[in-house]
Amino acid sequence: MNVLILGSGGREHAFTLKLSESKKINQLFVAPGNAGTAKIANNVHINPTDFNAVKQTVLDNDIKMVVVGPEAPLVAGVHDFFLADDALKNIPVIGPKKDGATLEGSKDFSKQFMQKHGVPTAKYQSFTKENLAEGFAFLETLEPPYVLKADGLAAGKGVLILNSLEEAKAELKEMVSNQKFGEASSTVVIEEFLIGIELSVFVLTDGKNYKILPSAKDYKRIGEGDTGLNTGGMGAISPVPFADDAFLNKVEELVVKPTIEGLRKDGIDYRGFIFIGLMNDNGNPSVVEYNVRMGDPETEVVLPRIESDLFDLFEGVANQTLDEKSFSVTSKTATTVMLVAGGYPEAYEKGKEISGFDTIDESIVFHAGTTIKDDKVVTNGGRVMAISSFGETIEEALEKSYKSIDKIHFDKMNYRKDIGFDLL
Repeated sequence: MNVLILGSGGREHAFTLKLSESKKINQLFVAPGNAGTAKIANNVHINPTDFNAVKQTVLDNDIKMVVVGPEAPLVAGVHDFFLADDALKNIPVIGPKKDGATLEGSKDFSKQFMQKHGVPTAKYQSFTKENLAEGFAFLETLEPPYVLKADGLAAGKGVLILNSLEEAKAELKEMVSNQKFGEASSTVVIEEFLIGIELSVFVLTDGKNYKILPSAKDYKRIGEGDTGLNTGGMGAISPVPFADDAFLNKVEELVVKPTIEGLRKDGIDYRGFIFIGLMNDNGNPSVVEYNVRMGDPETEVVLPRIESDLFDLFEGVANQTLDEKSFSVTSKTATTVMLVAGGYPEAYEKGKEISGFDTIDESIVFHAGTTIKDDKVVTNGGRVMAISSFGETIEEALEKSYKSIDKIHFDKMNYRKDIGFDLL
């Protein structure tokens, strides 16, 4: 069988590498892919939100399954596009339809969903420029820090956490009136700040059954000690030490089951991943957000820990037989450290030649923002590579990742030297 993966980041390289292990797959195609996927699959230089180009790729290459990496094609309705097309409708898409993708596409929708189905989450209200004064009044009822979230997709940068009430009011006005994050912030969700340690739990569902994948914790801020601007993610650890069986049982009972059941009750036929961002509040889970795909860079620690055939699970999703499938996970810890371009998450340059990554033997190098130019691998994004390693402990795995990073170079390369600092 031939399989197409949509996307170009570290998550998609991790999917490609994991699926390349399956004996059931003949050829892998990645659209548009990166310099890492080019070594193990066929890159197709199209935009994953150009659905007609995706269709042509599928038909030209006898594709029998499509795995969607990023959220944008899902929110734009790629799954619905397939179901509405006679030539594509029997090709399974791993990723929810547009109605399910609204869980990530609209923060307001997802908070309403949680409230409706009794999923524990922070109290909140949503505001637009029409009721800005009410937004100011709601902020005054909260204790700092203040959490402001753009309702729509903002490439992982639409969340602000502010300590000053005056600053929170100014930013709210900037978001809704001056569209700081474009159309995504025409509605803003304001919610109470949850105190605790954040982690992510990943669920794969076929619409009826589900599997809970390994937990992970990522590090969003650019600066050490979790300081500075939010990024798409600077590193990740799996498993999360405090997420023991007792806590994960609570997550399953209080969060996963009501989420899957809520989707079914609401008539949403959801087939794909649900990324549940959680806060561990004194041993109790509270949902920060849903995403409708795997996280990045969490995928680069979660998938390497799965020892079985990932494609077998995807077949279970496609055929709604996920309950008949099983998978095993290594007990080892996986860590990943993201190498980013100088200046990221603000302005940065592309096209910097990358050296040394092909000499790494103790870690897995996942390409994120890379491309091939004049037979050289060069930077092509803010987050460039994720360096993943295994160890019996977090310390051992991190030591390998940092040792591997010492061999890699590109101009103005930056990374955090304290991934996992709060878990050690």
